Amino acid sequence: MTLSRAKVIINPVAGGGSIRRHWPHIYTHLRDTGLSFDYEFTRGPGHAIEIAKRAIDADYRYLIAAGGDGTINEVANGILRSTNSSDVTLGMFSTGTASSFARSLGITQDYASLLVNRKTISIDVGMVECWNQGRRLQRFFVNEASAGFGAAIVNAWSRLPKLFGHSINYRLRTITGYSALVAHRNRWIRLVVGNKHENFLGCYVVVANGQYFAGGMQIAPHARLDDGLLNLVTVGDVSKSELLRIVPTVYDGSHIGHPKIKERKVTVVTIESDERLLVEADGEILGEAPASFSVMPSALTVVV
Repeated sequence: MTLSRAKVIINPVAGGGSIRRHWPHIYTHLRDTGLSFDYEFTRGPGHAIEIAKRAIDADYRYLIAAGGDGTINEVANGILRSTNSSDVTLGMFSTGTASSFARSLGITQDYASLLVNRKTISIDVGMVECWNQGRRLQRFFVNEASAGFGAAIVNAWSRLPKLFGHSINYRLRTITGYSALVAHRNRWIRLVVGNKHENFLGCYVVVANGQYFAGGMQIAPHARLDDGLLNLVTVGDVSKSELLRIVPTVYDGSHIGHPKIKERKVTVVTIESDERLLVEADGEILGEAPASFSVMPSALTVVV
C-alpha cells in the first residue's frame, strides 16, 4: 500500500470513553509512526458514515476507524456508499468493548504499527435489507449480522450508558444479557435459501462474514472473510438452560456439533417471521425482519 494522508475517524465514547481519555497518547503514537493524518471526532450514530463520505470527496484515500465494531461498520458504509472509493483503504484502531471484526481479521495488538503496514487484503462485505419504522433500510456489514435472540441482546446493550470503563461495561452487559434471556422466547422463523424454503422454531439466526462476534465467541468457525460466501448459523428450539450450556462452547466453535445448531455456506438468504424479529449488524440494531442478506465479494480493502 502506498501511504497517503489519512483521515482518522474517532468515536469518543468507544471502549467506555477510553479513546477520548487516551487520545493524546494515541495521537503521539500515530505521529511517531510517520503517518501523515488529521482526525475528527464523531458526534453520534451515523456521523462516521458522513465523515467518511466527505473525506473521500476531499480525496483522502486512507480512512482509519478508531472505535469499536459499530464505528468500523459506519466508516466501511461511508466508503462503500461513495461513488469515488475504488482505491480507498480502511484501517482500524479498535478500542471497543468487543473488537470482533479485528479478531476475525487476526489483528490482536499493536494497532498503531499496523496502520503504516503496507500489507492489505480485499475482503467480502455483507449487505442487509430490513424494515425500520415502516421504511426499507439497506446497510453493509463487515463482520456479522443476526436476527432473533442475539439481536435482542444487542438491543438491550445499546441502552446501557457508554462512558463506564471496560470492567463495569462487562458486568453491565452480563447482567443485561441474562435479563434478555429471561424475557426471550423462541419464535417460528422462515428461511429462504436459493429456491428452498425452511420453517423452524428457533432461537436466532446469524449471517456471518467473519468468525467472531460478541468479543471472543467463535460463532461461525468456518467463516472466511475472502471466500465470496456468508456463513449461515441457525440455532433451533433450545431451552434457556440448554442455551446457557451452549454459550461456553461458542468460544472454541464446538457448538457447531450440537444437534440443534447448523452452519452452512450461502450467498443470499432471507429471514422472515410472523412475529417481531429484531435485526442487527456489527453490533448495531438496524430494524426488523423480513430481512434479506447477500454477499459482495472482494468489496473492501483493509490494512492487516
